[in-house]
Amino acid sequence: MTAPTFMPEKKRFARRLFLVFTLSVLLNSPVAARADETLTNAMDVLALPTEKALSGVPVSVKGVVTGAETNWAGRFFVQDASGGVFVDNRTSPQPSPGDTVEVTGLSHPGGYAPVITKPHWKKTGSAPLPEARAVTIERLMSGTEDSQRVQISGIVRNAFLSGDRLGIELVSGGYRLHAYSPVPPATSLQALVGAKVRLRGTAAAAFNAPLRHFVTVTLFIPRAEDFIIEEPAPANTFAEPLTPLNGIAQFRKDRSPGNQVHVKGVVTFQRRGLDVFIQDATSGLQVKTTLTNAVVPGDVVEAVGFPAVENFLPVLEDSVFRKTADPRVTQQPTKTTTGELLKGFHHAGLITLKGRLIDRLVKGIGQGASDPSIQTTLVLQTTNYIFAAEKDTSDENNFLTAIPIGSLVEVTGICLLESADDGKIKSIRLLLPTSHDVHILAKPGWLTPQHLLVSLVIVFTILLVAMSWSVMVAKKNLILKSLVREKEAAQRELQEAHDQLEERVKERTAQLKVEMTARKESELQFRAVLTERTRLAQELHDTLEQTLTGVALQLDLVASQFEKKPDNASHHLKLARNLMRQSQADLHRSVWGLRSRAEESFNLSNALLTSGRQITDDTAMRIEVETTGATESLSEIAEENLLRIGQEAITNAVKHSGAQNVKIRLELNPRKVVLLIKDDGRGFVPETCAGPKDGHFGLLGIRERTERLGGLVWITSAPGAGTSIRVEIPLHAPNEHQAQPAANQLS
Repeated sequence: MTAPTFMPEKKRFARRLFLVFTLSVLLNSPVAARADETLTNAMDVLALPTEKALSGVPVSVKGVVTGAETNWAGRFFVQDASGGVFVDNRTSPQPSPGDTVEVTGLSHPGGYAPVITKPHWKKTGSAPLPEARAVTIERLMSGTEDSQRVQISGIVRNAFLSGDRLGIELVSGGYRLHAYSPVPPATSLQALVGAKVRLRGTAAAAFNAPLRHFVTVTLFIPRAEDFIIEEPAPANTFAEPLTPLNGIAQFRKDRSPGNQVHVKGVVTFQRRGLDVFIQDATSGLQVKTTLTNAVVPGDVVEAVGFPAVENFLPVLEDSVFRKTADPRVTQQPTKTTTGELLKGFHHAGLITLKGRLIDRLVKGIGQGASDPSIQTTLVLQTTNYIFAAEKDTSDENNFLTAIPIGSLVEVTGICLLESADDGKIKSIRLLLPTSHDVHILAKPGWLTPQHLLVSLVIVFTILLVAMSWSVMVAKKNLILKSLVREKEAAQRELQEAHDQLEERVKERTAQLKVEMTARKESELQFRAVLTERTRLAQELHDTLEQTLTGVALQLDLVASQFEKKPDNASHHLKLARNLMRQSQADLHRSVWGLRSRAEESFNLSNALLTSGRQITDDTAMRIEVETTGATESLSEIAEENLLRIGQEAITNAVKHSGAQNVKIRLELNPRKVVLLIKDDGRGFVPETCAGPKDGHFGLLGIRERTERLGGLVWITSAPGAGTSIRVEIPLHAPNEHQAQPAANQLS
C-alpha cells in the first residue's frame, strides 16, 4: 500500500533536484556573467575584445598600485590576484605604489591593450607589492606582459638621469629595452655600465596608436630595492688588458658574455655623437659612442665598449673613449682591391681603392649625427664590382658633383662591409673623411657610357619617330583612301540629290511665280484701295469740311447782322452760296478725279490765292501769294496735295491764330518745290498742341500728304511769334505707291 504513494514522491524529489541543478549551472555559466556586465578582475578586462571594450563595460577592481610615475598626470597601474591593468585616471589625484585601491570605471580598448577609463578610485589601505614574476626576454618583448609586474635580468649598457629618475638601457638576450627606477643611493652612473642587474617592475608597452601596433617595452621600477645589482661592473675598465682590434670577434676561452673590452688605436675618422673609427696594426674597428669629444685623424685613443656583431661583422657598442698622451700618428691608407675586400679584409679600416665613376647621387639628410647634412654618393665600378663612396656635408658638395661621369678616380676612406648570413660580403661602402680624398686619375673620353646612352637614346628616338611616322603615314593613307572612296560615293549621291533638287526647284519656282504674281496683284489692289481711301478722306477734309466751315462762318455772320445790317447779311449769304458752289465744284472735281481727271487749265498759285481769299473773306486777314518758277513742271498729284496743304494751313490760321497777315511763297526749281505759309498770329507750342485724339486732323493731314510725295515738312511756332509751315517736295519724288516716310521737324 505504501509503494504506490512512495513512487510519486520519489519522482517529485528527482524533478526538484534536477531543477535546482539546472538553475545552479545557469547562474554560474558565462551567460549569467554576461547578464551581470560588471568585471571584477584585471584579466577579465584585458581579455575583452576591442569591440566589447569599446562598448564601455562596467569594471570594479580591487588591487595594489604597482606603477604611478609623477609625470603620468594621475594615471597608474593596478594589479590584483589575476594580473595587472592600466587605469586612465586624469581627473583625480594619483595614488602611490603600494596603495590598495578600489577602482570602478568603464572598459576602453586603449591604444594597445584594454584599459579602465573614467575611473573613480578610493584608497583602502597599503600592502606589499605583488611578487614580480620572472619572464623570458622574448616573452617580455612580445608585448604579452603589458601592465604586469615582472622580473628580468640583463647587462646595463647605458645609465643616465631623467629628471629625478634613473634611466638605464638594458641588453638581455640580444634585445635592448629602457627601464626607469629611483636612483640607488651612493651609485655612480658610470659604475653601473657593464653591471649585471635584476630588475622588478611593471611592463608598459610602447605602441603605434593609429595602427594599435606594438613597438617596444619600457620597465617602470617603483622602489630602489627592486633594482638589484647581481654582478657589479669592473671598477676601472680602462685598466683591463688591451684587446687587439682583430681579436674582438675571435675566439677567446675566457670571454664572458656581456663583458666590456678595452681597445686602443689611431683615429682615422669621427662622426661626432655617432661613432669613431680607429685602427691598429691588426685591423680597423668601428666604435659606436654617443660622446661628442672631438678627435682628429692621427689621435691615439683608448675605448671601452661591448663587442657586438652588426651585419655579421664586429663592432664595439655603447662605448666610451678618451684621448691618450701618445703622440699623433699619421695613418697611411692601405691600397687594396675589391678581391681582398670581398674576403672580409679591411672592414672599418682606412683604404684606397680605384674605380670608374658611373653615377652620382645627391640626397637630403646624411648619416651625420649632429646637424642635417647633404649626402653625396659616388657610384664606382672596378673591373667586376660596384661600390659606393659617401661624403656628408652641410651644403652641396661642389667638388664631388663636378667630377665628370666616366672618370677614373682613386678614393681614400673608411671601408664598411656588409656581410650576408653565409659570411659572404654583399656590399662595399667607403666613408670619405674629406671631399679631396677623391683624386681624378683620368677624365673620360667622348665615348662615355653617358654619351653612349645619350647617343643610343637619340638613335632610338629617331628610329621610333621614323617608325611612328611610317605607321602614321600608312594609317593616314588608308584613312585617306577610305575617305576618298566615301567622298566619291558622297559626290555621286550629292549629284543625284542635286539633280533631283534642281527638278524640284524648277517645279517649285514655277508654282511660286504663279503664287507670287497672284499675291502681288492682290497686294497692289489692296494698296491702291487703301491709298484711294486715304486720299478720299483727305479730300473730304480739305474740300467739303473746309467749305462747310466757311459756310458756317458766313451763316454765323448772317445770323448776327440780319436785323442790324440786312445789307451785310445779304452779302454774307451770297458768300455762303458761293462757297457752296465752290464746294460743289470741288466735289465734282474729286469725283471727276476718281474717273480719271480731265485735262483742264489749272494754276496752283492762282488756286492758292483764290482759295485763301474765299476762306478769309470778311475777316481782317490779308492773303499774299508769291510765286517763283514755272508751275507747269508739277504733276497733278503734287498740285492737288500742295493746294490742300495750303488750304489747311490758311484754315488753321483763321480758326486758331487770330493773324492779320498770311504770306504764301511758292518756289519752284529743277530739283524741288517749296511751299512756305507764314502768319503773324498768336502761335502755339507744337509739342503740346491738340492732335487727332482731340479731333484735330489738320497738321496730321499736312504731314501725311508731304510723306506721300516723299517730301519734308517743318512746322515752326512759338507763343506770340506766329506760325511757319515749310514744305519741300522733290520733283523726282516717287509715286504714291512707292513713297517713303518724310522727315518732320517741329521747333
